[in-house]
Amino acid sequence: MTSEPKPPFVEEVELRGHIIDSLLLPKVLDTITTRGGTFEIRQIAIGTGRHDPSHAVLGVYADTQELLDEILAQISDHGAVPTAGQDCRLVEADIDGALPEGFYSSTNQRTELRIAGHWTPVDDQEMDCGVVLDTQTGRPRCIPMTDVRRGMQVVVGHAGVRVFPLERQDAGHAFSFMNSSVSTEKPKRVVVREIAQNLFANRSVAGKGGPGKSLLVGGPAIIHTGSGPLVSELIRRGYLQKLFAGNALATHDIEQSLYGTSLGVNVLDAQIAEAGHEHHLRSINRIRRAGSIATAVESGILTSGIMYDCVKHNVDYVLAGSIRDDGPLPDVITGALDAQRRMREEIKGVTFCLMVATMLHSVAVGNLLPAWVKVVCVDINPSTVIKLSDRGSFQTVGLVTDVEPFFRSLLAELDELEKN
Repeated sequence: MTSEPKPPFVEEVELRGHIIDSLLLPKVLDTITTRGGTFEIRQIAIGTGRHDPSHAVLGVYADTQELLDEILAQISDHGAVPTAGQDCRLVEADIDGALPEGFYSSTNQRTELRIAGHWTPVDDQEMDCGVVLDTQTGRPRCIPMTDVRRGMQVVVGHAGVRVFPLERQDAGHAFSFMNSSVSTEKPKRVVVREIAQNLFANRSVAGKGGPGKSLLVGGPAIIHTGSGPLVSELIRRGYLQKLFAGNALATHDIEQSLYGTSLGVNVLDAQIAEAGHEHHLRSINRIRRAGSIATAVESGILTSGIMYDCVKHNVDYVLAGSIRDDGPLPDVITGALDAQRRMREEIKGVTFCLMVATMLHSVAVGNLLPAWVKVVCVDINPSTVIKLSDRGSFQTVGLVTDVEPFFRSLLAELDELEKN
């Protein structure tokens, strides 16, 4: 009995790490076969202990070079790297605002390039970007295609590229008890306690000038539900270093400070104020006349609220506009690409991200974050965190609850941590 001849085109690849319990090896094998290729396990060593890595060498076969290249491109995102030593291929960008055909499309996971025989980490890791070799630093970095300029050295293909997928987390890792990304049946207090522990740890690091920074991505429901004072307390106590929001959160926060309403509804008794529908426009107009939110604070026009406390406590904020904005406030960045660039700059150093009641902003920020940044999405609608996971932000943990009880519970947990 003779064995069936193997396809003529072959490439040897290897995988390292927790490739068994993180299901990386099964994913690679499944990808090879579903794409029309075949494989041969040439070498495998499985770690016997919980922390012992495994290693496998595979032969990947295909009927055509084109099919083989396609398979290699797919499995590289799972950490499969060709064993033949090849440097990454660089091609000069021929026009502004576009990448060369065949460019390497980045993921949000840790990536390295082989340059002059040495593996070099990619800076500014972000999904759905190209990768260029920075001529000033000599290091590779992710870049959105809109920022590409003619003459840049762009990585093409998957040769000389290796990706390090997130592996199984230890049992003590935050949120590791969550077997699903979102559920209405999980014990909420336990999740809130984990969030508090992350904020508490980040405050300690940030207070010493370290890189640990916590980012709040917030929607206007924070104000509508009366949670604004709770967020302000988090800011005053040093638990938040950055805020990303839109025109609405800032506008209704300022409206509450000036008029005691949010969308014309009194926050304290939920009664509709007379002519309350004008309040948000009058609030925007007053800040525009002042020139900026910071100027309104300095001049005594704005004396309370989230935006007031951001200015007073040096919390960096980015307000990104949308097509439906009234006004908008003078601090709002109305160009989408300009807002993206500003958010990319401000996101550096963030190690924990709390997304609360804002689907579009959450998805946008999720696309900018590398996979190793912890993300928690709090929303009354479970589909928000599902959308995040479906769009590649798989590190997101969801908490389905209303906004005001969440912040109240979070502050209570932080009170307990501060006592100990």
